[in-house]
Amino acid sequence: MRQWWGRKSTPAKVETYTRWSFHGFALTEAGAAVPLAAPLGFPDAVPVVLVVVVHAALCAVTASRALDWTRGLREHPRRLTYTLGVVTAVVAVGAVLLAGRTEAEPVQQTAGAVFAMVLAFGGGILVLGVRNRARIPAAVGGFGLGTGVVTVADGMPVAVALGVSLAVLLITGFMAFTSVFTVWLLDAVYELDEARENRARLAVAEERLRFGRDLHDVLGRNLAVIALKSELAVELARRGRPEAVDQMTEVERIAQESQREVRAVVRGYRRADLGVEIAGARSVLEAAGITCEVSVAAPELPAETQSALAWVVREATTNVLRHGNARRCVVTVGRKDGRVVLTVENDGARAVGGPGGSGLAGLRE
Repeated sequence: MRQWWGRKSTPAKVETYTRWSFHGFALTEAGAAVPLAAPLGFPDAVPVVLVVVVHAALCAVTASRALDWTRGLREHPRRLTYTLGVVTAVVAVGAVLLAGRTEAEPVQQTAGAVFAMVLAFGGGILVLGVRNRARIPAAVGGFGLGTGVVTVADGMPVAVALGVSLAVLLITGFMAFTSVFTVWLLDAVYELDEARENRARLAVAEERLRFGRDLHDVLGRNLAVIALKSELAVELARRGRPEAVDQMTEVERIAQESQREVRAVVRGYRRADLGVEIAGARSVLEAAGITCEVSVAAPELPAETQSALAWVVREATTNVLRHGNARRCVVTVGRKDGRVVLTVENDGARAVGGPGGSGLAGLRE
C-alpha cells in the first residue's frame, strides 16, 4: 500500500483522497440506514434500509462521474445529476408524508432521520454536477423552500415548518459548500503542479539558452572570419597568388583558437566551482517551488574534486526538476573515511537518469 501511494504524484494523491471522501459520505449514509430503521423492527425496516442504500449508491456513482467530468475525463453527467435530484426529492417527500400519516413515534423518528440524511447527502453530492457554479445557491435554496412547502402542505404548523426548512437549508448548504470547496481545492492543486512543471521546464530551457549564447559569442565571430578568409584564399588560389597559403594558415590558426575557446566554455560548465554550482542549484530549485537545504562540512577542495562534485550537483538538480515530484531537496558535502562524500536527496522520484539520456555518461566523464 505504501508503494502504491508513494508512486502517486501530489495531485493524484489529493484526487484519491477527494474521491474517497465523497465515497465516505455514501458509506456513512448506507451504514446509518440500519440503526435508523431499527426502531421499526423486522420486516418493516427492510424497505427503509434498501431505499437509503440505493440512494447512497446513487450518490457515490454521481460523485465519481462528476469528479471525472471536472477533471475532463468524461462528459457532463447531466442525466445522472437530474436522477439524483429526483430520487432525493421523492425519498424526502415520502418520508415527510409517512411521518404525517402515522402517530407511531418510531415511524416518525425514522422518517425524520431519513428525511434529514437524504437531503443532506443528496444535496451535497448533487451540486458537484452543476455546470454553472453560480446556480448552486439557488439549488440549495430550492431544497429549503421545497421542504417548507411540503411540510406545510402536509399539515405541519408554519413555525415548525419554518424551523425544519431552515435546518435543511443550513445542513444542505454546509454539505454543498464542502463539496464545491473540495473540488476547487483539487483543481487548484493540479494547476499549481502544472505551474511547477512549467517553471522547471523554463529553468532548464534558460540554462540551455545561456549555454547556447556562450557558444554563439565564442564561435560567431571566429566562424565569420574563417568564412571570409576561406573565400579570399580561394580567389587568391585561382589567380595563382602565394598569399593564399598565408590566408589558409590564418584560417587554421583561428580554427584552433576556436577549439580552445569552446573547450574553455565546456570546462566552465564541467569544471565549475562547487560552491557556485550549489548556489545555482538552490536558486533553480527554489524558483521551481522546491525547498533546498545545503550542508557543506568539507575544507577547500582541489579543482579536479570540485569539478567532479559540481557536475554531479548539476546533473542531480536537472533530474530533480525534470523527473521528480519533489517538495524538498537536501545537498550535503562531508568527509567519510578520508574521502569526500556528496549526497543529494529529494522526496520525489528516485530516478538518476532516464534511459537513452546523457546524464550518466556525463557523470562517468
